Amino acid sequence: MKALAIIQARISSTRLKSKALLNLSGKPMIRHVIERTKAIKGIETVILATGKGEKNHPLSDIASQSNIEFYAGSEHNVLERFFSASKEKNCSYIIRVTGDNPLTDFESASNTLEYAIETDADHASTLGIPLGTGVEVIKKSALQRAYESGNEPHHKEHVTPYIKEHPEEFKLARYQSQLINPYPNLRLTVDTSEDYKLMEIIYKELYNGSLIRLKDVIDLIDRKPELQSINSNIEQRPMTHHNYE
Repeated sequence: MKALAIIQARISSTRLKSKALLNLSGKPMIRHVIERTKAIKGIETVILATGKGEKNHPLSDIASQSNIEFYAGSEHNVLERFFSASKEKNCSYIIRVTGDNPLTDFESASNTLEYAIETDADHASTLGIPLGTGVEVIKKSALQRAYESGNEPHHKEHVTPYIKEHPEEFKLARYQSQLINPYPNLRLTVDTSEDYKLMEIIYKELYNGSLIRLKDVIDLIDRKPELQSINSNIEQRPMTHHNYE
């Protein structure tokens, strides 16, 4: 059962400009995302998928330096970008990773992929982990059906809403993480300057060249609960919002 991971990223982010290239402990943020994606068990290929255009060339360079594949497709129709990037690949499942999540949890992602395969799910996600650390596991055939049927703007910009809006058509599964997480509102994505400030602190405290485990982040918040307040006022944009990368 073959699986590939697609990381979506682009330079022209709206709320935090060029966030994929922001420095975290001496590396562009997207490099950390790539390294964590590579650690997901069960994947055979990693693709960095972005929009066409010269402005995204730095991402192509980083993909090459990281020994992963690169695909340039539609800037705003991310569903089409995912479908086109995976169309010719021999795989059964696609793991969707977003480039603004430098604490993507490779451990729960590995378990969620395994769970999706075991349950023959069309779509699987993870329960019990903080915002910005999860992935989505999508059966390739389900992605094609979403691409062919998803006609609303938010279907095209967020990849999986059509699947999640039609449980009568798709088999949806949710893997329950074993992580003990007493912080259900902890925000670990990078979409604003406040998010980036928190991520800088986490990486300064925990990064030593090896992948940070999500458990260690939770332990850090246990020791320094005041860190949560740095970005606690940020409101997550709904799936119907446009240009969210």
